[in-house]
Amino acid sequence: MEPKIIFEDEEILVLDKPSGWITNDAETTKDQPTIQGWLRRSFTFPIFSFQELRNGIVHRLDKETSGILLVAKTKKAFEELQRQFKSREVQKTYTALAHGAPEPPRGEISAPLGRLSWRRDRFGVLPGGREASTEYKVITNYTLKTDSFSLLELFPKTGRTHQIRVHLKHLGHPIVSDEFYAGRKTARKDRKWCPRLFLHASGITFSHPITKKLLKFNSKLPQDLASALGMLSLREK
Repeated sequence: MEPKIIFEDEEILVLDKPSGWITNDAETTKDQPTIQGWLRRSFTFPIFSFQELRNGIVHRLDKETSGILLVAKTKKAFEELQRQFKSREVQKTYTALAHGAPEPPRGEISAPLGRLSWRRDRFGVLPGGREASTEYKVITNYTLKTDSFSLLELFPKTGRTHQIRVHLKHLGHPIVSDEFYAGRKTARKDRKWCPRLFLHASGITFSHPITKKLLKFNSKLPQDLASALGMLSLREK
């Protein structure tokens, strides 16, 4: 499945990224589909002459995370969108299925994040780490046999790598099928009914980089995650 274009004009592209696609090219991604490679093959934006601008990709999503990704088509649009992200003017919404039932059902996780010295590909809550904040809201509670789960909407106020995944683990409610942060045994059990990380970038609101008009886009839960949700039973309160 290729990325889907949700919106396009002279300055920006709004993509729906499928799970399994890596956002940026790297030495380790040679045989895997990347958004950067797809953009290079599919378009000839002015921004392609600026190598340091990553073919216009303004932010990133983890490989298994699906959903909305912003791409700039010009250098001016790229710089303005990056400014909006850095000044926290962009509002992002994610949908995740987590283990257990967070209490309270609505709250904010503020915990500094840093790269783990003993596992350089993973992050954790560390003293002296970079400030990170994620608001969350429980939408629905579910059960599967003896296990309980919660469908959450999450609103990251900062954009640290693996932020939502680490924050939910820190809260004691890791995301379903998260092989990095839910624990190997738990993730293996999850993947029998949910084939990948249950995390979807479901909404974004930002100002158009040139016209300054407020834009809002949403992405429905993809079929693989919707099917996994269908395996669960609603939990009675």
